[in-house]
Amino acid sequence: MDRHVRTVEDVLRLMDGLFAPEADRWTADGASWWDGFYADRSKPVPFFVSKPDENLVSYLDRGLISPGRALDLGCGPGRNALHLASLGFEVDAVDLSPEAVSWASERAREAGADIRFHCGNAFELAATELGGPYDLIYDSGCFHHLPPHRRVSYLALLDRLLAPGGHLGLTCFASGAMGSELPDAAFYREAGLQGGLAYTPESLRAIFADLTEVELRRMNDEPAGSALFGEPFLWTALLRRPAS
Repeated sequence: MDRHVRTVEDVLRLMDGLFAPEADRWTADGASWWDGFYADRSKPVPFFVSKPDENLVSYLDRGLISPGRALDLGCGPGRNALHLASLGFEVDAVDLSPEAVSWASERAREAGADIRFHCGNAFELAATELGGPYDLIYDSGCFHHLPPHRRVSYLALLDRLLAPGGHLGLTCFASGAMGSELPDAAFYREAGLQGGLAYTPESLRAIFADLTEVELRRMNDEPAGSALFGEPFLWTALLRRPAS
C-alpha cells in the first residue's frame, strides 16, 4: 500500500508520474532526452548559434535592466549567459542536460567568461546551489516545456530567488504560432506535452499576476546574418517584482 503523499512537493511529483516517461522534459529523468537533442552540435537548430536573444539585448540597450546578479534558466549552449557575462553580470546558468552544460562551459572558456554552471533540476537546485537573490532571472524556452502543475514550482522559484525590484525575462511559445493549445487538463489525459505549451498574452499575465509587466511582445524575426537570435513564434516578456 502506497500512502506517501503529505506535502505539496509529493503531490507535484505524483503528477509528474502521470506523464509517459518519454514525454518527460523537466525532471532529472528528462536529462537524457535533452542530451540526445544537444549531442549533434551541427544540427540546423536556430538557437544552437551563439547569438543572444534580440529582446534581451534590447532590454539592456534601453536601460530596462542593468548589470547585477543573473540566473539563466535552461541555459542550453549558454548563448544568453555569455552575453550577460560580457556586460558585467555575475551569472549562474542551469540546465538539466550535461551535454548542454558541457557545450556552454566550452563556449565560456573560449570567451574567457566567468560563469557558474549548474547541471540539474532548477527547482531542486533552488534550495541548494542557487543562492540568490538575483536581479535578473532569464528564461529563453524553458517555461513552455513545463507541465501545468510545475508552474507552481516555477512561481515558488521566483518567490525564493528573484530579488525585490528584480526582473524576470521570458520567451515562450506564442499561441497561434507554435506549441500546443490544448487546455491544461488535456495534457494529463494525453500523458504528454505535444512538444510544448503555447501561451496567450492573457494567460501569461494571469500566471505572473504578482509581477508588474514592463513589456510583452512578439520576438522580432531576425535574419540569418543578424548578430541576434529572433523567431516570431515566441512571446517575449519582461516582468518586474515589486520592490517591497
